[in-house]
Amino acid sequence: MRTGAQCTIDALADAGVKTVFGLPGGTVLDLFARLYHAPFEFILVRHEQGAAHMADGYARATGRPGCCIVTSGPGATNAVTGLATANMDGIPMVCISGQVASHMIGNDAFQEADTVGITRAVTKHNYLVKNVDDIPRIIAEAFEICQSGRPGPVLVDIPKDIQQKKTEATFSGPAERRGYKPRYEGAPEQIAALAKAINAARKPVILAGAGVIHANAAPELLALVEKTQIPVTTTLLGLGGFPDTHPLALRMPGMHGSVAANNAISECDLLVSIGARFDDRVTGKVSHFAPHAIKAHIDIDPSAISKSIRADIPVVGHAKPILQALLPLVEPVDRKAWLAHVAEWQTKQPFDYDRNTPELLAQYVIEQVSEVTRGEAIIATDVGQHQMWTAQFCKFVRPRSFVSSGGLGTMGFGLPAAIGAQLGCRDRKVVAIVGDGSIQMNFQELVVAVEHDLPIVVVILNNGYLGMVRQWQEMFYKSEYSAVRLAQDGRAANERMAPKRPEYRPDFVKLAEAHGAIGMRLTQKQEVATALRTALSSKKPVVIECIVKPDENVYPMVPPGASLTEMIHKLV
Repeated sequence: MRTGAQCTIDALADAGVKTVFGLPGGTVLDLFARLYHAPFEFILVRHEQGAAHMADGYARATGRPGCCIVTSGPGATNAVTGLATANMDGIPMVCISGQVASHMIGNDAFQEADTVGITRAVTKHNYLVKNVDDIPRIIAEAFEICQSGRPGPVLVDIPKDIQQKKTEATFSGPAERRGYKPRYEGAPEQIAALAKAINAARKPVILAGAGVIHANAAPELLALVEKTQIPVTTTLLGLGGFPDTHPLALRMPGMHGSVAANNAISECDLLVSIGARFDDRVTGKVSHFAPHAIKAHIDIDPSAISKSIRADIPVVGHAKPILQALLPLVEPVDRKAWLAHVAEWQTKQPFDYDRNTPELLAQYVIEQVSEVTRGEAIIATDVGQHQMWTAQFCKFVRPRSFVSSGGLGTMGFGLPAAIGAQLGCRDRKVVAIVGDGSIQMNFQELVVAVEHDLPIVVVILNNGYLGMVRQWQEMFYKSEYSAVRLAQDGRAANERMAPKRPEYRPDFVKLAEAHGAIGMRLTQKQEVATALRTALSSKKPVVIECIVKPDENVYPMVPPGASLTEMIHKLV
């Protein structure tokens, strides 16, 4: 006989869990009593949002499901943002939440919340456990569901009395849900139709998304490109799925994408999307997206196909087996004229910035991170200007090297995600590139890296603003800067009553040191490379605050509602 709590811990171990993130509370005390003896590592976080983001970062970096445990009420609601982040980006994760005793549900008991109801919209699936006998099966199902098909987070809500009851139940699988049968092998006739279109195309482009990485299909994509000589543009979450250093890499498309990627999409006669969902930040004005192209869409999620962009050749299934089946059917085609045209865009209008300015620019710092780490580090980011500059100026050559919130755009994600990534990949260097606004949302998690001797490097690009919002206010709201100034000098009119304070507030160096990490502040270009090498050689967490130019903008930029060819360039 085992308690429900013991069944839960045993089921996590049976699922292959190595690391769990979480925070205790009243309704999970029974779980934590058994967790004390668990055969896996537990990481105590300082906020449940941090636990969810750490589990997310762990999953993105390793390809294995992340796992977190939170208590009922505020514990579960604090984790909602992390669940929504993982759900939007298709990240495999299991969250175990405590719940008040079954007989108290619906009575507004202390720390009660309708966790299943609240999380239904931000999870792939969720459960309220009503019988202790079901725990072994439900946990096994949760891990199967979170990894299969299009991955996503699964929440299991377990009332306190269910954790305490005893059962003889076990589960040996297979973990199946009636009506849930993801299709992995693509339809042969659709693959043949796609091969025919590729062989006939003269100006084709491949749009590679996160599905390539989730399917471990990067080798197959590279083989397809080498055989067909089709240029590749990689979405934000697909970065690393195709090496940025390859001659046929067009880099990221969309709102802040490369000129080559956006122009190639706009002029191509065939667009092959592999594991990308045509996000609005990629497409721009939908009616003008790839207007001359036959559009093929490979995706394991049938609901994603023709959701935003109508697919002429839909192929439902996993990228890896589909590309394996496609490879022998495609033929080498002479596309020298198209490749020369694309190469001209790449050469004449690459991502760039003012390299002659004496000021320290965020783009320069990010470029130095890429050069010093030689593209081998895992780079985690928050959301905003620094995220776009990281996509532009870091060269990603390996899958699972870029960890960032895409669909939800979650500020505060970068630091805890970097911690999760480092715990999952102890043998790799991990760098978090963050802004001075976003880092303040979950800075408390730095102490977790200190406690576990995680040598992450946190690069804070301090421009004194909520940078991306400031950029939009400058470009589209007549430079009326409202509630975006973070530094204390020269505040906007709506904040003029704030008291005058010293220049650096908060003092991120002192804040880092207060948490037990090493802190540095840089203001000059010549300091950056040396500081990065010193930080990367440290065995402790290091926070590097870079005081960068405050009013720099991200270019190119496709304005909202515009087509990909209507890019705004810095010199315009």
